[in-house]
Amino acid sequence: MDLNPRNWNVLGKSALPPTKIFSMKILQSTLYVTRENAYLRQDGESVDVRLDGKSLGRFPLINLESIVTIGWDIAASPALLGACADQGIAVSFLNPHGKFLAAVHGFPHGNVLLRRKQHRVADNTKDSLDIARRCIQAKFANCRTLLRRAAREAKTPELAESLGLCADIHHNRISETLRAENADMLRGIEGDTAAHYFRSFNNLITSPDNKMRLYGRSRRPPRDPVNAVLSFLYTLLAHDCRSACAAAGLDPQIGFYHADRPGRPGLALDLMEEFRPVFADRVALSLINRRQLNSKDFQFFENGAVLLSEDARKTLLQVWQERKREEITHPILGEKMPLGLVPLMQARLLARHLRGDFEHYLPFLWK
Repeated sequence: MDLNPRNWNVLGKSALPPTKIFSMKILQSTLYVTRENAYLRQDGESVDVRLDGKSLGRFPLINLESIVTIGWDIAASPALLGACADQGIAVSFLNPHGKFLAAVHGFPHGNVLLRRKQHRVADNTKDSLDIARRCIQAKFANCRTLLRRAAREAKTPELAESLGLCADIHHNRISETLRAENADMLRGIEGDTAAHYFRSFNNLITSPDNKMRLYGRSRRPPRDPVNAVLSFLYTLLAHDCRSACAAAGLDPQIGFYHADRPGRPGLALDLMEEFRPVFADRVALSLINRRQLNSKDFQFFENGAVLLSEDARKTLLQVWQERKREEITHPILGEKMPLGLVPLMQARLLARHLRGDFEHYLPFLWK
């Protein structure tokens, strides 16, 4: 199973429609609301964010792809939620620590036949394993790219060698996934490789702040500042992938790698695997290594939890949006686009595979 995009010419020029069909949807904005006690209401064709009876700003709905609230006491009017659902604007509610609470979506987009096919493929061990394997192979390849870039910029030969060895592990695990006979075996390979990756994560950090280190992966709650940043970014990425799946007409809940679980968007989590190093890990390292975040930007609690401060969340969201606006050349489509548009492009490529246009799902490989 070749992961070199140059050998993926099953899509060739004759097989692809004009690429503008893929790019008709421009990269729109996500409105993040972090002020406690804020109230969002509809004002004509805009969303009006209010606090204590005063307007903090109005944002045209036509310019929004989604709305994310981050706090305990942020409310939205039924009229606004209805308008967002009608216009395909996802509204997600997160707690102050970035944990997903709930989301509001309108009626599903796309053809019901596509979603029926997705469900049938998810129930077919062979077909679902092929998609899951390709998502994980792309994750390994993209982690390898991140590690090799860091190895080239390492300040000491020892550090470069350590990062290179971890990159080689990811390279070898790409072919090892071919031996996985089912999703459980694939999860075992992915879990072991992720452990190697996070053990090497501190070698990617150049900040002199000794508290800005990863002490094992911890989630609920995060036990150090780096885990707090990663968990928050992974939640944002999951939101974007969920929206991309829905916009492509897919069912975000029915995945091929992640097992079904009530309330878990399995397909969105499948899709985000290949984007973790590209989006979240890259942004986390940028924030830490450029010293835009340091240990003073976190709250340390007696129970061991470590959480981002309000100002730190704002800094993180700003850098996240900047990252999504960066332009890349898509390795499959061959055209330039903002990075934030890539999850939607991949969801559409997955939909076309399910429809039978392509023999395999072609994941995103970061160059």
